Amino acid sequence: MKRICVYELTVPKGTVKFVRRGVGEIMTEPVIELKHITKRFAKVLANDDVSITIHKGEVVALLGENGAGKSTIMKILYGLYHATSGEIWIDGKERKIATPKEAMDAGISMIQQHFSLVPAHTVTENIILGNCKGKLDIKKKEKEIQALAEQYGFQVPAGEYVKNLSVGTQQKVEILKALYLNARVLIMDEPTAVLTPQEIDTLMEFVRRYVEQGNSVVFITHKMREVMAVSDTIVVMRNGSICGTVKKTDTSEAELAHMMIGRELETLEKPGTEDMSNRRVRLAVKDLSIKPKDHTPLLEDINFEIHEGEVLGFAGVSDNGQQELCEAIYGGIPITSGKIELDGEDVTNESVKDRIKLGMGYAAADRYRYGMVAEMSMSENMLLKSSYLNKWVNHGLIRWSALHRYTEDSIKQYAIKAPDHTVTAGSLSGGNQQKMVVAREVDMGDKLIIFDQPTRGLDLGAINYVHKTILGERDKGKAVLLVSTELSEIFALSDRIAVLYKGKIMGIFKNGELTTEKIGLLMAGVQPEKEGAES
Repeated sequence: MKRICVYELTVPKGTVKFVRRGVGEIMTEPVIELKHITKRFAKVLANDDVSITIHKGEVVALLGENGAGKSTIMKILYGLYHATSGEIWIDGKERKIATPKEAMDAGISMIQQHFSLVPAHTVTENIILGNCKGKLDIKKKEKEIQALAEQYGFQVPAGEYVKNLSVGTQQKVEILKALYLNARVLIMDEPTAVLTPQEIDTLMEFVRRYVEQGNSVVFITHKMREVMAVSDTIVVMRNGSICGTVKKTDTSEAELAHMMIGRELETLEKPGTEDMSNRRVRLAVKDLSIKPKDHTPLLEDINFEIHEGEVLGFAGVSDNGQQELCEAIYGGIPITSGKIELDGEDVTNESVKDRIKLGMGYAAADRYRYGMVAEMSMSENMLLKSSYLNKWVNHGLIRWSALHRYTEDSIKQYAIKAPDHTVTAGSLSGGNQQKMVVAREVDMGDKLIIFDQPTRGLDLGAINYVHKTILGERDKGKAVLLVSTELSEIFALSDRIAVLYKGKIMGIFKNGELTTEKIGLLMAGVQPEKEGAES
């Protein structure tokens, strides 16, 4: 028997009753109506005749690939962008929203992917910033904010400086800013990207409680698990248009994926349970530490091995030493102590150039800064890191014809959407840029490939292709070091899983040995149990 909850909301026209029938059925008048919204950026059509309705007490999941137009349409509602054409209706009346302040005045607030907090200010100061005038009793405000946090079950210290808070707690501060302004429509743009599994569960519980009070949430995401966990209505976007609007109870993850990308995703083979310890060790890291003078260690006593044909996944919340670990192994930053061996050869003091020659590939997390040059052609980008090798250079001259053929072959092999090798890397979409970088690094890494956040910012189709590539290189006998903040990705690809927290390894486990919840606790620095961990 379905539970029926009845709420009464006071609005200008009087009192409106609405019924939330179980999950996915909302019977109320619309609070927001976006009608035939079109948005152009010069020659780019970002939104094409988009219409979305948001009801009171409803969670609307906005699902789609990168560049589908999800964030753009919500930024129009929030006043950050202005529509080329179309209408916005709030509570049955047409409204012009020119600025975020006008949106907030209408009860609409948006929590964007990148937080807008001031680290040097306290939680309370951040929340009241721009919202209070005159002489303030800061202690009284702190009590007010603390009471608001406790009302929603948030463990947020109102007097603490934001710089001292975890990423998950900072997100709660962003939510409290919206609640402080009495927001009744909350837009959340990829809100779980930097959270542990436990923090994601806490966020989902908040969303449920928030809408039960008659408020509404728009959840922008590309993660199926979150969509199916919390949404009532799912709006799927592709190429700037809506390609489907469904109730959660009437669909499945497979159907949603097909709607998003227009085809079936290839099913990948799951990691096996084979014992890798009898295989040759390709990468050995021994007692590695990076301790800047007068600063907290970035890495401390790191020890692990990766065997041939093995993927070792490093799980952890961002900024816990993952990037420093990758760069130290690749030779990009100096280490304080320790030893790095590749196929038994000590490479600790070798240059990046020499490590490339020895067979290391590295797909960095920030491809724009470290992986490519946007203004260069695809061929020139494929030449990066190997311009000094005999493969492309003969008596000091670049063999351009061979390089162009190689680039064209890579375009075909990796299904990169590019007309030919002459186009600039910057003209490609994010997913195709990443495919280009992966193609180059896979070719460079004969022995070891380091993948740092290989699918960050990519859509389902591109993610599927990168995953297929990683597993393919593993099957060729290469060692793969995978860093990802997405636990689903770690579980899908890794033979063993290491958890990194504040520069220390909390444990290394065989895939399947620990549950998602226990991995999540380790990511937060909590040891759920000691047994099972490898030395």
